Amino acid sequence: MADRTSSTDSIGSGGDPGTGAGGEPHLSRQLANRHIQLIAIGGAIGTGLFMGSGKTISLAGPSVIFVYMIIGFMLFFVMRAMGELLLSNLHYKSFSDFTADLLGPWAGFFTGWTYWFCWIVTGIADIIAISGYVRYWWPDLQLWIPALVAIAALLLLNLPTVRAFGETEFWFALIKIIAILSLIVVGLVMVFTHFTSPNGSEAGFDNLWNDGGMFPTGAMGFVAGFQIAVFAFVGIELVGTTAAEAKDPEKNLPKAINSIPIRILLFYVVSLIVIISVTPWREVVPGVSPFTAMFTLAGLGIAAGVIQFVVLTSAASSANSGIYSTSRMVYGLAQEGDAPAGLGRLSSRKVPANALMFSCAFLLSAIALLFSGDSVIEAFTTVTTISSVLFIFVWTMILASYIVYRKRRPELHEASKFKMPGGVVMCWVVLAFFVFLIWALTQEDDTLEALLVTPVWFIVLGIAWAVIRRRAPHRARYAAFKAELEERRT
Repeated sequence: MADRTSSTDSIGSGGDPGTGAGGEPHLSRQLANRHIQLIAIGGAIGTGLFMGSGKTISLAGPSVIFVYMIIGFMLFFVMRAMGELLLSNLHYKSFSDFTADLLGPWAGFFTGWTYWFCWIVTGIADIIAISGYVRYWWPDLQLWIPALVAIAALLLLNLPTVRAFGETEFWFALIKIIAILSLIVVGLVMVFTHFTSPNGSEAGFDNLWNDGGMFPTGAMGFVAGFQIAVFAFVGIELVGTTAAEAKDPEKNLPKAINSIPIRILLFYVVSLIVIISVTPWREVVPGVSPFTAMFTLAGLGIAAGVIQFVVLTSAASSANSGIYSTSRMVYGLAQEGDAPAGLGRLSSRKVPANALMFSCAFLLSAIALLFSGDSVIEAFTTVTTISSVLFIFVWTMILASYIVYRKRRPELHEASKFKMPGGVVMCWVVLAFFVFLIWALTQEDDTLEALLVTPVWFIVLGIAWAVIRRRAPHRARYAAFKAELEERRT
């Protein structure tokens, strides 16, 4: 381990494969522990918690608490598998690198481009959401103006240095944390003072079970909760794309990953328990943020504006993370010959500027969607379902890589200081859970339609791969990539 640690400034960096310190500039390790911790928290707290939890509660009732706990529990093992793999060779820039190394070049191609598409789809939805949120304060503003300003602002925040991204995401995540902690404190005060709402409902923990029990909507209502809740967790793996730019990754990545269960319990489970204790689940309005509703009940007139600002920053945080992660993923793909070589160049500040602008160009399609009227709102469920399915594919590739890693490189597993609990057995348990999630998505017409559309993406990728895999430059760059990985292992 010591020999790899001593060279972390020059490995995991992503210069041209085979180049050393004197070659092209490498990604710079400027993300400190506080950046990594808050990026991990920001990835674990999505806009889905603020806006989507209302609909989830209306479908599953109090059992929504178990929905979030189960999803969080399963994804923790995905994160631990990813952590062990990333630290097994610090030349891995992200999970697309170890999938390419362990499963083959096709896997790196499919994983990298699918992850890029995941965040482009999510980012477009976030930009549209930002435009809608801004109209709360300026209702007559043309929607394309805040969309364009948001994209330009996020590009300018990411271009200077990776530290600028880290600082921006740090403050975005901090705002979300403060909002959730405030809700928990206000809610607990309402519970312990036996607050009574205007319609006569009294706040109390017994609201969790006194109206039909913990599973009032039955088994299928419980299953329906998974359809929406899983989208709230997309981005939890974001910390894995920071591996090449984290200071002291062998210390900071494990710390960030291990704290995920506490975050899930605090930010999801406790906040939902408080919300349902204050507002009986049948009174939760699906289309209204339960955060706003609870603060309004508490008589805090400023609540609507404050929560609107929090949700705005949450969407901006998600879009910011998307721009960062897609640019690093495309940069890594270019290093392996799976994307145009120009996208693999760094600026003088060691930022993949070309890859950043490439991803931002696709976000501009959000402006076109803003002119399509109600169809954007109608398509939201389809977009989030497609995103969820594609993220499940990425998580599956991480677990598949871990299974192969344990078989081919047992010596690296034995030497690891960050072993995945449960090992291969838990990989299969989580994979079975993913099968359950896909089945859950088939139970409603709108999510089933999105599920049936998703294979189109993989058909497009398959055609692209059939062309790229035959090109000599691709084979040469991938061979150089493998050679450098082997050199780092020895």
